[in-house]
Amino acid sequence: WKDDIKIDQEAVAGYVGGEFAPNGGAHSGRDWGAFDIQKEVIGLCPTECMWMDGGKLKIDNKECTRCMHCINVMPRALHVGDDRGCSMLVGAKAPILDGAQMGSLLVPFIKVEEPYDEIKEVIESIWDWWMEEGKNRERLGELIKRQGFQKLLEATNIKPVAQHVQEPRHNPYIFWKEDEVEGGWNRDVDEFRKDHQR
Repeated sequence: WKDDIKIDQEAVAGYVGGEFAPNGGAHSGRDWGAFDIQKEVIGLCPTECMWMDGGKLKIDNKECTRCMHCINVMPRALHVGDDRGCSMLVGAKAPILDGAQMGSLLVPFIKVEEPYDEIKEVIESIWDWWMEEGKNRERLGELIKRQGFQKLLEATNIKPVAQHVQEPRHNPYIFWKEDEVEGGWNRDVDEFRKDHQR
């Protein structure tokens, strides 16, 4: 989903007050103690976009990464938004030597509506690139590994976004081209040092 998480504040109060079992009752085999929303939901939010204010749960939806932890813990209180679609991942494979690899996120959000033209456009551009560049018996994931994710972005005309990077400096798919750099690659060191003193 793309819009805000729906919050039922009465149900949030029900979870805090012990009226509803967290995690849909999945951990009911033992006595885990009283539900602690700060420890079990807010404190585990990866982007720290949630807080309690006067007994009400608040969410900064711009910071939310849609990990769904809060929704899984409090399914009666929190629901996905109405603007729904899908994410497209590519390149998943399970080679013998490397082990199973999850696909890389290509399209963070795309509408799923008939006649599905947006989805077909992405898939057809991937097919064209794979047919042109792929080696015999090479899968898409192996082609991406060989040529780089940036080549796939160029082939599909998808602009790079932050969601394409798993973590800082881990998989930097995006590289500058010489025509995008002011002055190109070759620079006069003396001219550079005039503006950049040590």
